[in-house]
Amino acid sequence: MRPFDRMSAWWVRTAPVDPAMAAALRRRWRELPDVVRTENQLVGRHAVGCEGTHGVFPRCNLTCKPCYHSADANKVRVDGPHTVDQVEAQMAWLQAHRAPHGHAQLIGGEVTLLDPDDHAAALLAMRAHGREPMSMTHGDVDADYLRRLVLDDEGEVRLPRVSFAAHMDSLMRGRRGIPRPRDERALEPYRRRFLELVRGLRRDHGVRSYVAHNMTVTPANVGQVAEVVRTTVPMGYDMLSFQPAAYVGDERRWVEDFRSIDPDAVWAEIERGAGGPLPWRALQMGDPRCNRSAWGWLVADRFVPLLDEDDPRDLAFRDQVLRRAGGVRVSGTPPLVLLVRLARVAVGNLGALPAAVGWVRRSVRRSGGALHLLRHARSVRPMTFVMHMFMDAAQVRPAWELMERNEVATDPEVRATQERLRSCVYAMAHPEQGRVVPACVQHSVLDPAENRGLRRLLPLVEVRSG
Repeated sequence: MRPFDRMSAWWVRTAPVDPAMAAALRRRWRELPDVVRTENQLVGRHAVGCEGTHGVFPRCNLTCKPCYHSADANKVRVDGPHTVDQVEAQMAWLQAHRAPHGHAQLIGGEVTLLDPDDHAAALLAMRAHGREPMSMTHGDVDADYLRRLVLDDEGEVRLPRVSFAAHMDSLMRGRRGIPRPRDERALEPYRRRFLELVRGLRRDHGVRSYVAHNMTVTPANVGQVAEVVRTTVPMGYDMLSFQPAAYVGDERRWVEDFRSIDPDAVWAEIERGAGGPLPWRALQMGDPRCNRSAWGWLVADRFVPLLDEDDPRDLAFRDQVLRRAGGVRVSGTPPLVLLVRLARVAVGNLGALPAAVGWVRRSVRRSGGALHLLRHARSVRPMTFVMHMFMDAAQVRPAWELMERNEVATDPEVRATQERLRSCVYAMAHPEQGRVVPACVQHSVLDPAENRGLRRLLPLVEVRSG
């Protein structure tokens, strides 16, 4: 390639916002219902939302109450070639028709039931299509599996960065060493062990990582949420995510009155464990009836919010950033590319410099002052708290049936469900239908039939000895 061509390619690669991404954001903004087109909305202004796989490996080797999987999920064989083919098709469609890049979760049943080579091939396929992949796991895995995941047959690193979401709570049954946890506290060593195994990949092989911790919340463990936050934050997880349970999936595992869970009460427990307020209204992903997120950083394990939702100066700075730099790709970007990209954003928006300097000063004060930051510099790290509120299948089905006929519900509750589905930030691709569907629709409406088909395509074969 000639020098001019190399420079031109570099200029395109470091552009603040990919033109195709800008077009995808405009399209996503038009799709949103009016109720969520607010000043704090990130969907359609900075991101199109997250994505997940489906129909790949629905089987799991733990049992949970509740579980969003359909009754046939554990009757499907885990098949590596099928998984890689489906991931390739779904990610290619998302790249071509949804957005050139995004965050996608490799999810089905338990991802570590895949052979490490097949697991790695699926992640590499996701990256090849502009996705930043995250593997969803129960975390009951050993160091050898993770080593074989990130290294190829020659011992060379094939995955320089990995992301995991480890789902661990006392509602899960069958974990090695603790098949029936008596409470959330009993899982502390297992939460710590999984994180240490993943972080060890960097020590041993230079592999960087991002690790989230997920937890289902029901009346049985809502009173333990604060303790989970208090004990898990110091371990080093990058995100803590909580999901109040919904009536979705295998009805045989619905053993509690999940509707008694109040989202405000769950968030209050998260805040109690964090030791203070977790402001979430300054930035919104999708519908607030579905998602709450508090972004910030930790200084000596004390959470500092990215924005003060009660400070007009912070909100004005937010508006300038979304208007001038919405859609800038940060995650999964090589450091040098990111540095040049951010420099181009700064040079092209010098008028926003005073607002940026003011935000930095306020952030330093919120962090305890410059001296405090310097004293605890080694402890400073990004942190996110999230709550996702999935909907009951009984809510989703009638709303989706009307949406399939392009009808807006007259019933206020059904119409509210339609608004939440249109605002969904977690979508799954159906290339054969030429569309994406919200995750709540996938699990409530589509999974049962899909898994029945997979049961015929990939039947379990039992081999009995003797």
